[in-house]
Amino acid sequence: VWWVQDAAAALPVRLLGDVAGKRVADLCAAPGGKTAQLANAGAQVTSADISKARLARTADNLSRLGLAAELVEADAAKWQPGEPFDAVLLDVPCMATGTIRRHPDIPYLKQQRDLDELTRLQDALLANAIKLLKPGGYLVYCTCSLEPEEGEQRIAALLASEPGLRADPIGPDEVAGEKEWITDQGYLRTLPFFLQTGDPQMSGMDGFFAARLIAA
Repeated sequence: VWWVQDAAAALPVRLLGDVAGKRVADLCAAPGGKTAQLANAGAQVTSADISKARLARTADNLSRLGLAAELVEADAAKWQPGEPFDAVLLDVPCMATGTIRRHPDIPYLKQQRDLDELTRLQDALLANAIKLLKPGGYLVYCTCSLEPEEGEQRIAALLASEPGLRADPIGPDEVAGEKEWITDQGYLRTLPFFLQTGDPQMSGMDGFFAARLIAA
């Protein structure tokens, strides 16, 4: 009857607002936490991922939860389903530096060449994601990275190259009133030391970036 998500990872879906009855694509979706959120909120979800094994895990999770989504094995940088979506959620592969409190080996594993390769992939994923939107549709781009190259800089590059897109600023009321979580540009930016509760075992959250865009 439940599934596990970090507090930060649960925020991007909320930025799409009321998705009940809407067609939503969840790209790079496995193992499916955000797909489950969308399906639980009443969306008609198409969940795409390049990994067959990870999609199988998504299917298992949805079955256990009693939720339904269309699962597609596809490269999200190239996938063209034929019918546009009301909204697209794109949670990109990244350096994962926002999860360092749970994975303290990350600084020793990641190199500059990894960042260069990932930002090229993120640009390709973004370029295809916007092609999947209906006019007036929403794209939420998110990443569990602290690196501006994978967050603010990717969105700046996209907006500079796509005049048909505009940023839709996120308000504190959409993230439990936490003004500290919203940048001056209207993006979501959480940090690992946020969400202090007084109990060290129940405090902290992943570092996450999210931006919301609207297609013309």
